[in-house]
Amino acid sequence: MSRVLQNPLASIDQLICTPSKRDHIPDQLEDDLRNFGAELIQSAGILLKLPQVAMATAQVLFQRFFFMASLKEFTIVEIGLGALFLASKVEESAVRLTHLVTVYDHLIRRAQHTSTLPPLDSFSQRAYDLKAMAIGAEMQLLKQLGFNVQVQLPYSLMINYLRILGLEDHESVPGRAWNYVNDSLRTIVHVAYPPKVTAVASIWLSCRDEHIKLPIDPGNEWWLLFDVKEIDIMTVAVRIKRLYHQALDRQRIPLTIDQVQQECGATRAR
Repeated sequence: MSRVLQNPLASIDQLICTPSKRDHIPDQLEDDLRNFGAELIQSAGILLKLPQVAMATAQVLFQRFFFMASLKEFTIVEIGLGALFLASKVEESAVRLTHLVTVYDHLIRRAQHTSTLPPLDSFSQRAYDLKAMAIGAEMQLLKQLGFNVQVQLPYSLMINYLRILGLEDHESVPGRAWNYVNDSLRTIVHVAYPPKVTAVASIWLSCRDEHIKLPIDPGNEWWLLFDVKEIDIMTVAVRIKRLYHQALDRQRIPLTIDQVQQECGATRAR
């Protein structure tokens, strides 16, 4: 498989056999690491008061990266740091590196239930190491992605589609759809499908929640209006909904290379 992501979407081969899978990382562990890594990015972005577009861009870059490199080579903490640092620049919302590493350190300690420790000292060795990690990860992202860091997000498409369907002013569908798009960023769907598929899938899920029927007459299905296939909608919808049925044990998520290797060994031994 090529080590170069020629465009923002992964090929079938890249989707089937990721670098982590070749390194014998179990599928569930890879999903959990991607999920938690993206969650850390979102949580950090909220605390840093970054716009949603910057957080979403960082999450997509994070997901893309691990189609180029293995989770046995790079941790979700370093790539998450690098992705958010890079995306904040791409989206013209640059964040101070000191603030970024302080927030990340807080989130990691909270996830591991060690938040009773003192806040990160900006002049400590750990702060220095985290800053170096973020800068190094930013360089790795640029290298592995061939400097292709532009991201097309589905938010504007989703709003336009809702307007076309006459649902833009519905009391709950737009908000639900927006949340589904946000949650989808914790999966690989933005590297597997173009933005229009995620936009339509999020609307479909929202309308199903609200028991709203949309035209599905044979040959006149509503999704055809947006040039999207039903099977793609269902696949993305299942990916998103699966998040809500899988308990993510954040305290046990491996955050270092050694921990990932130990977890892989323990999984094989079971």
